[in-house]
Formats: sequence, C-alpha cells, structure tokens
Amino acid sequence: MSNENPNALVPLIIADIYEMAGRFRENGETIAGGLGHTQARWQVMSAASGEPKTVPQIARRLGVTRQNVQRIADLLADEDWASFEANPDHRGSPYLVLNKRGRAALEQLTKTAGGYHARLARRLAPADINALHRGLRRLLAAVDELGPIHSATQGVRP
Repeated sequence: MSNENPNALVPLIIADIYEMAGRFRENGETIAGGLGHTQARWQVMSAASGEPKTVPQIARRLGVTRQNVQRIADLLADEDWASFEANPDHRGSPYLVLNKRGRAALEQLTKTAGGYHARLARRLAPADINALHRGLRRLLAAVDELGPIHSATQGVRP
C-alpha cells in the first residue's frame, strides 16, 4: 500500500472521509433521536455552548447555511432550550445562548455519545487513534493552505 501513488490515494481518502461522516451522522442521529433531538439540533447546541456566537458564526463553524442554523436556533429558542441575547457588536445579529435546560440536554447528548466513543476507541490501538488524529489534522491544514476552489479549472493546477 505504501508504494501506491499518493495522487491516486487522495480521492480514495476523500471518499472514505465522506463514508465515515455519513456513518457518524447516522449514529449521531440515533443518539440524538433517543433523547428527543436531532443531529442538527445537537450540532447547533454544541456550537452555541462555548463563548457567545451568532447564527452566522455558528453556520460558518458547522459549514452549513445561515438559514438552516437560523431555523434550528429559532426552534431551540421557541422550545426553551436557548435564547437570543444582545450582541453589543451587531444589534441585528444576536448571540444564541443555551439556557440551563439546553446545557443539561447537551450534557446528556455528550454523555451518551461518550459511551459510543469509548466502545469505538476500544476497537483500535491507541497508537492508531493518535496517528489518525494527527494525519487528519495535517490533511485539514493542507486543505486550508490551498484555500477554496473557486472554479473547476483550479482543480487541475498542480
């Protein structure tokens, strides 16, 4: 395998990452659904759990549309999981902030997922997990260094 052309392996790695993301999304949906939420709500609650963020900031972090995050944020606020709080830097773009109930729900989601993560980790050697993490971080850094592709013609440049 180490003698294979790296250029030929990159599309296979990307395909594997998409497949893995799909499987993790399915598992996340099952975990979230068991606790009365969806994977999308869980992601928005998680992104809103740290320092205050606006809907556009959450959307950028998650790599989804602002409109999708706004719809979920509105539901979280309407169902008393979160609230919108004033943003002194931008009156028209308030922060989405989890309340006590929302933080408890996120904690339960995280705890439930932690059990799955522990079972998954036991199936791999610690050295393999560390190598995967380092390799994925390096891959992400390389993608960031290249920057976004603005047209199909950029994909063919060396």
